[in-house]
Amino acid sequence: MASKQWNEPSGGKKAGFGKFTKLATAYDKFMEEEGIPVFRDLGVKNVRDLPLAPWKRTGGKGSYIQLYGTEGKWGCYVVEVPPAGALHPEKHMFEKIYLVVEGRGSTEVWLEGENKKHVFEWQKGSVFSIPMNAWHRIVNATNDSALLQAGTTAPVVINALQNVDSVFNNPYVFHDRFSSADDFYKEHDEIEPDPVRGLAMRRTNFLPDAINCELPLDNRRSPGYRRVEPFMTQNTFYYWIGQHENGRYSKAHAHTSAAILICLKGKGYTYTWPEHLGPTPWEDGHGDQVRRLDYEPGGMVTAAPGGARWYHQHFSVSKEPFRLTAWFGPHNPGRDPGPPGEKHTDYTAIDLPEGGTAIPYWMEDPYLRKEYKKTLEREGVENRMQDELYQSPTEK
Repeated sequence: MASKQWNEPSGGKKAGFGKFTKLATAYDKFMEEEGIPVFRDLGVKNVRDLPLAPWKRTGGKGSYIQLYGTEGKWGCYVVEVPPAGALHPEKHMFEKIYLVVEGRGSTEVWLEGENKKHVFEWQKGSVFSIPMNAWHRIVNATNDSALLQAGTTAPVVINALQNVDSVFNNPYVFHDRFSSADDFYKEHDEIEPDPVRGLAMRRTNFLPDAINCELPLDNRRSPGYRRVEPFMTQNTFYYWIGQHENGRYSKAHAHTSAAILICLKGKGYTYTWPEHLGPTPWEDGHGDQVRRLDYEPGGMVTAAPGGARWYHQHFSVSKEPFRLTAWFGPHNPGRDPGPPGEKHTDYTAIDLPEGGTAIPYWMEDPYLRKEYKKTLEREGVENRMQDELYQSPTEK
């Protein structure tokens, strides 16, 4: 039991406990008070398997998800919409995107005091965004339950304001994030370079089918890798959709926490380990500190669970391509530390010998190639990792 009176240290001793227990944030307390489960771990093989409890505020059943490394950065949950029913209308002072895990239905979106109401239909694999503080209502169109997964910036807002009522009962209307135009929730498929790194981006508030939509060629993670960044309702919530070809896997690369990978199609596994263990953890006797998660459509894994930079590497093991969506919350490369105008590099796409954090195949731990080959043999999938991918520049 700590004393309630602070005493100045003497004899060269340091102030404080030295070791301490992390306190619950305002957002942690908010989740607990909602009365539904809070899932915390490295990941989950399939969010369909999470326990759901009646959720009074929303009118459905739900479970919060707070994977390691995302604490205080952004929030996530799954919500079940009752058969032929609807969730309660709500609005809030944080951003939100939805991914439809199962089901078919519609969403209504409108602004306080305005008559214009957008109504659009969604299905399994649809992704859409709710503008900041806009009223919205989720409606289930079938006689079966619908399951939606949401990503939000709620932790940032609730932890800053320390007042839940100000978040859910704020009268301010964000006209700059909402439009009454009929095409506001119409899919837009034009590709343009994002303003930060020049990667493929789509300005659209609605994706009817993120599971099967066309993705531009990217090649940064693995041979034939495809990727696009949807930009929705002027959000700071950053995410992208990427796809590895079957029989291939990504280079390991390191960055700090925030990113969560969600499987949309195919199946695979992810390895993650602290950057200080180096590019060959098994060879160096640290294999016991490497963490692995296998997942399928509906599964998710944290890329960097420990706060500092972690390596992570994703392996496609299905006969179809391995498609993932990565959610970062309000943490995209344009918000890296540094003053405006400072030059940054796309370090996760640049190999270690060139100053980046990506481990080229020829430098990776031999364990990975051997294990991947055996895994594909068990799955009956052709191994398309050609020998030349593992040759160093001096060998080519």
